[in-house]
Amino acid sequence: MKFAVNVSTIFTEAPFLARFAKAKQHGFSHVECQFPYAAAPEAVAAELEEYGLSLVTINLPAGDWEKGERGLAILPGRHDDFRRALEEGVRYALALGAPRLHCMAGVVPADLPRERAKEIYMRRLDETAAALGVHGLTLTIEPINPFDMPGYFLTDIDEAVAIIRALGRANVKVQYDIYHMARLGRDVTATFAAYEPLIDHVQFADAPGRHEPGTGALPYREIFAFLQEQGYNGAIGLEYIPSGKSSESFAWYEEYRGMKGGGGR
Repeated sequence: MKFAVNVSTIFTEAPFLARFAKAKQHGFSHVECQFPYAAAPEAVAAELEEYGLSLVTINLPAGDWEKGERGLAILPGRHDDFRRALEEGVRYALALGAPRLHCMAGVVPADLPRERAKEIYMRRLDETAAALGVHGLTLTIEPINPFDMPGYFLTDIDEAVAIIRALGRANVKVQYDIYHMARLGRDVTATFAAYEPLIDHVQFADAPGRHEPGTGALPYREIFAFLQEQGYNGAIGLEYIPSGKSSESFAWYEEYRGMKGGGGR
């Protein structure tokens, strides 16, 4: 199986652009990133090329993170900001060779009725899917648990799937984060099997601590074996927060690779 180290959550001991070299040094050929926008796309592209790395996904810009924004897609009165974020995300995805972008929904304001938020969300997802489709890019949406992100709009994978089906666009898919599914109380393998045709990307962190595999309650060996049996051939994004030094958080993989007699990163 292929694993993609998330350079936004791992190797944070190093400056952002230095993390790509770290990924390569630890044997990875795939990476993912939440927000590459603090660096010029040319600089990130140079790091990817230098170390022979494939970038599997990025997020669209999500607004002012320091002020608590976690996406713009549901927010009324922010269409111009959302349009600029979409243009920026597409520009980076094309420059970096990322085939998919995740659109964060946002935190629901206290005075915004949920139905109104959903109406705006659907319209902006449709707009985004159309813009990405011109370039052959995939749009993903991801249910996120309310413990980590209170007030986030999209917390239910059943609703995410219903939204995707209602949109009817072939390039809109689910980003299936096993950590969030576990924190939401879902059976991570049964839910994956139920919605597999609509799942485009998988991420993993152990639960409940969101650290590397083997630090929580999830049977990661069995989960990875299940994904392989299901025929999932994409990369598994390692979006975990190392429990200690990043360089010491890969013991689980050395064991996993040894059991498999090899393996890909």
